[in-house]
Order: sequence, then C-alpha cells, then structure tokens
Amino acid sequence: MAKIRRIHLKSKKYIPVPGVSPGSIQLYEGSLQPKITAYSYGVSAYHCENLESLDELDQHFKKHPTLTHWIDIRGIGDLGLYDYFEKKFKVHKLVLEDIANIQQRPKIDEYDDYLFAVSRMLYVDAELEIENEQMSFLLFPKVLFSFQENYTDTVEPVIHRLEQGKGNIRISGTSYMLYSLMDIIVDNYFTLIYKLGDELETIEELLYRKPDKTLMYQTQSIKRAMIMIRRAAWPERDKMNDMIRSESKLIHKQTKPFLKDTYDHCMQVIDLVESYKDVTTSLIDMNLSFISNRMNEIMKVLTIISSIFIPLTFIAGVYGMNFAYQDPETGKILKHNMPELYSENGYLYTMGVMLVIAIMQMIYFWRKGWLSNK
Repeated sequence: MAKIRRIHLKSKKYIPVPGVSPGSIQLYEGSLQPKITAYSYGVSAYHCENLESLDELDQHFKKHPTLTHWIDIRGIGDLGLYDYFEKKFKVHKLVLEDIANIQQRPKIDEYDDYLFAVSRMLYVDAELEIENEQMSFLLFPKVLFSFQENYTDTVEPVIHRLEQGKGNIRISGTSYMLYSLMDIIVDNYFTLIYKLGDELETIEELLYRKPDKTLMYQTQSIKRAMIMIRRAAWPERDKMNDMIRSESKLIHKQTKPFLKDTYDHCMQVIDLVESYKDVTTSLIDMNLSFISNRMNEIMKVLTIISSIFIPLTFIAGVYGMNFAYQDPETGKILKHNMPELYSENGYLYTMGVMLVIAIMQMIYFWRKGWLSNK
C-alpha cells in the first residue's frame, strides 16, 4: 500500500530588530561559526585546503597568486567575518548586512569592484523537512566567495567537477564558477518539485481508496511548499536575466550562454510549480467532494430510517394516548374512544400492520433506487 513521505516545511524564526541603522549586522539565533574551505584552480592545477581562520586565507592567496579561487564559507555567525570583508575587500556595509540577513530574496547588485548575488537553496534534509537556506556570493576578478547558512553539502556535484577538471569549470574564471553554483541551486528546485510530485501522486491514490482529512492537510502543506518554490524561482529568473544583460566586466561573455540555459531552467521550474499548484487545488477539491458525498450517503441512510419510523411512530403515538373505552367509575361506554385497547390480540395486529407498512416502504425505496450505493 502506498504511503505518504510527509515532506513538510521547516519552521524558521528570524526577527530583525526594527529601527537599527542601515548596515548594522544582526546575527540570527542559532547561527553557526564559519568553516572555510579554499579551492584554488587553473588549467592544470587544483588545490583544496580547509582553513582555520581568515588570517590563513591571506596566506593561501599568497601561496597561489596565479590561480583562480573559490572560497566556500559555511556558517555566518561571526562578526569578525564581516569586519574582515569590510576592511580587506572594501565591501559595502549594506552588502554585509544582506549576507547576515538570511531572509533576502534572490538578486544581483553591481558595484565598482565586485558583484553581490543572493540565491535561495531549497532541499529536503534527512528528517524530510524542506530547508529554505540563503546562499550569498561576492564575485571578484580572481576570487569568488560563497556564504552558506549551514554546513550541508548541497553543491557537491560542482566540487566533484572541479576536482576532476571536467568541462569549462577550471578555465572560465570566477563568473563561470558563480554560474555553476547557481545552476546546481536551480537543479535542486527540480529535485524538490519531483519529490513533491511523487507525494501528490501517492495522495491521489489514497484519496480513491479512502478520503481522509489528513490527506487534505498534507496536500495543503505541499501547496505551501510550491508557493515557496515559486517565491524563490521568480526572482531567481529575474536575477539571471539581469546577469545576462549586465555589462559588467566581471561576467565574461563566454559565461552568458550558460546563464541563458539556467534562465530557461528557472522558467521550467515556474511552469512545473504552476502545474502542481493546480494539481494540489484539484486534490483538495476532490477530497472535499469525496467527504461531501460520503456525508450525503450517511444522510441518505438516516433519512430512509427516519422515513420508515415516521408512520410507525405515528401509530405508536396514537395508541399510546390510552383513552379508555369504558368509564371505570360509572361503567358508561365511551363510544368515541379507543375500543381497540381491549381487543384480543390487538397488540399483535398493530405490530403486524406496522411491519407491513415498513416492508411496503422498503419496497418503494428499493424501486426508486434509493437503497443503491451508486
């Protein structure tokens, strides 16, 4: 028998403090300490190094001055991290604030010396909870920084390609690496949508077997997840369009055809989301319809039972009035009262009449088709 996997949204709470000055860094509750991994690569060179601190990052750059670097930072819960980028790379305070504020929508901002981009990573964790995680990027001519909330390995395919040196990833610069990371994020949208689609098929199968209100609640949860994916995919598509049309020298012309491909993927994601949203609405309506039909069947049975007992109750009520046929004190015969009360076998005759009436009603209901389940 099919079972629902019960994929559901993970609740997150991030409440910014109102009234603070622009550019103020507000670390959210439970933010993790940074783990830094430096990937340095060229046409025939590749180095991967786990760094203990930002000071080691400067030494790493000096060790590989001619290579391209991708610095993967997982965990953004250190104020020293933001001070480092403000002083070392002259990153604007508003950009650092957006990195710390994990509720940003996908976007691309161009500055004189660098580009700042935000994406939303959506994936299902081991507890079948949908993670909605922010991933931020700082793009420099020779260095790409990525900032991730958690320690999860959601970009492993990109790392494998980089290790093996397949395709253009080692020779196309930092803008191609930025594209590769954004592309794997969009590909994860497809993975999540297909998982939710499989769950919708299971729900539809269970609906035909036995409608249940819990199925409707689960369908509504999937609909909320689809809305969340759409809220990430729409601005992601706009961001890709802005990058394609950008005249920044940091985005190489060779990278733009690949960005167009990711743009197309975003459009496909949006189309799939809209289709599955319609499916969820149809399933909810179907569930309500099944429940309503089931209620109508119950009401039909109750109505038939009530219809049978109405004449029987009337007869029992009439003879339950007990108006005496003879006055017990004077012996006078009360001819307009009930002589049947003292008839021999009157009880059996009355019960027989009531049984005949009930049988005639059942035959009538059967001929009308009211006793059928169709």
